[in-house]
Amino acid sequence: MSVLPRSLFGRLALLLIAVTAIGFVAALLIFRYDRASLAERQFGDTKIAQLETLRAALSSLQSQDRPGFLRRLGKEYGVLLLSVAERPTIGRPALGPRMMELQERLRARLGEDTELRLQPSGEGLIAWIRLTAGDAAYWAGFTLPRADAELPTRVMIWSGTVLIVLLLAAYFFARRMNSPLRQLQDAVAAVGKGRTPPPLPESGPTEIAGLAKGFNRMTSNLKQMEEDRALLLAGVSHDLRTPLARLRLSAEMAVHDETMKEGMIDDIEEMDRIINQFLDFARGEDKTPLAMHDLNALVEECVERCRRKGQAITFVPAPGLPLLPLRAQSIERALVNLIDNAYRYGSPTVDIVVRQEANNAVIEIADRGPGIPPSEVERLKQPFTRLDTARGSAAGGKLGSGLGLAIVDRVVTLHGGEFTLLLRQDGGTLARIALPLPAMTGR
Repeated sequence: MSVLPRSLFGRLALLLIAVTAIGFVAALLIFRYDRASLAERQFGDTKIAQLETLRAALSSLQSQDRPGFLRRLGKEYGVLLLSVAERPTIGRPALGPRMMELQERLRARLGEDTELRLQPSGEGLIAWIRLTAGDAAYWAGFTLPRADAELPTRVMIWSGTVLIVLLLAAYFFARRMNSPLRQLQDAVAAVGKGRTPPPLPESGPTEIAGLAKGFNRMTSNLKQMEEDRALLLAGVSHDLRTPLARLRLSAEMAVHDETMKEGMIDDIEEMDRIINQFLDFARGEDKTPLAMHDLNALVEECVERCRRKGQAITFVPAPGLPLLPLRAQSIERALVNLIDNAYRYGSPTVDIVVRQEANNAVIEIADRGPGIPPSEVERLKQPFTRLDTARGSAAGGKLGSGLGLAIVDRVVTLHGGEFTLLLRQDGGTLARIALPLPAMTGR
């Protein structure tokens, strides 16, 4: 499992925060190192001056007064004084660049026989310096400042303030950089659902502005192609209605063979039905506003219309179903397409059930035809696609326009619902429409 955020915004924000934090910590370490070096250098300059004065005082020291005088002198100068004759060696040699630099400075000022040694103690590190004064040598010891001394409170407060400001700036910078990509993601999702998103702002960095400009041009071309196709379908369909009406009238008046007349009228009605589907598809999305409707009543109206044509339908409504925000004409068009499909490709009897499931109102239209393979369901929702095998033969060679299921899917999607085709138990197809209840839509 990756520890990195999955979104580009999260990764960009993490990168900026990490770079800011690393830079801030590095600045603090450098400040701390320079502060320790500066304190050590200042400490060395002060002590060298004191040691020169101390060496002059030790040079005049008489041997008979040495023990008591060393104690008084050490107290006066704030150092520890020991005779080299009594303590030939002490501590360990000085190591490290800063200590070696201090020792060279001591030798330059106090003589080449000056030696620097270090000894840890409870109060810190004691630096012992060997001084030659007159005919004797002495150890002068003083405590070095701690290298890990705490930073001043004011520095920590200001540093924390600067860090917070930098992190906030990094966050808003990452958010601003990610905003056009988020808009592009939403626009691509809208195109995937068949909608035309509003144009993206063509501003920002060159790469993002170019991407937005190309996407806007693409959506504009897609919209123009869709409008041209709808205009073509509507024009062709409309122009065919008049000659079809004349053909039907001529068949009823001129053809005396009843069997041939019925066959011709059936063919003309089939062509008229296909043209109606072309017109429905060419209309595109229904622009009428949503209104509260009784779904049971809409379904029952479609059922009664089909029963008047002599079609056998069983209908079971959902008791207590609340009103739904619907476009009634679009819903009726979708139901009629599904019922027609069930009769054309299924059994003489169609079963319709309306029920409430969780937060959805569900319409199920079932037939006893050969069914639709699950692998073909999504393909059949696309315009101008048909299943040319079992269901085609069941329709007696009348394959239709391939627009019925596409119209149903568009209507259901427009209402925020879900349209699925399932295999019915014991054979057949179950067309299922799930429409969200008002509590889920927020209306």
